[in-house]
Parts: sequence; structure tokens; C-alpha cells
Amino acid sequence: MSRQRSMEAILASEYVSIGELTRLTGARYSTLKFYTEEGMLPFEQAEENLTRRYLRESTVELIFRIKRMKTDGLSIPQIKAALKEER
Repeated sequence: MSRQRSMEAILASEYVSIGELTRLTGARYSTLKFYTEEGMLPFEQAEENLTRRYLRESTVELIFRIKRMKTDGLSIPQIKAALKEER
């Protein structure tokens, strides 16, 4: 198991891992993985180790936007449609 980066290192990084996103947002790993698989969270994938990398600032903002929509009572299909309209 790899050693976790410090929060200071995470906040200084342009890209973060899904595990680091859980620390930044308080969202569950399984939730973020689901959002990724549903195409709601864009990522880049480095070919050499197949690790998904997320742009830290925009992805954190997106996760909080999704959380707000869920709190407002929107379903996953409705959230996906709203996110698609924004792009």
C-alpha cells in the first residue's frame, strides 16, 4: 500500500487521485467511483500505470455541485442531464 500524501501536498497539486478526492470532499470512495463510471467526473489516465487523475479544483467544485443537486432532490439521471447541459 502506498503512503498517503499530506493534505498540504494534495492542495498544492494540479491533479489528485480518487482517494485524495475522498479526503478533500468527504464523499465516499464508492460514490466517486460510481460518478466516474457514469461519466459525471472527467479524468485523465496515465497509460504507464493506468491511474486515473482528476483535476483537483474543477473536480472538487463538481462534486460539491453534484452533492447540492442530490440534496435538492434530483435523481442521478437528472443530475447527469444537468451536467451535460453545462458542458
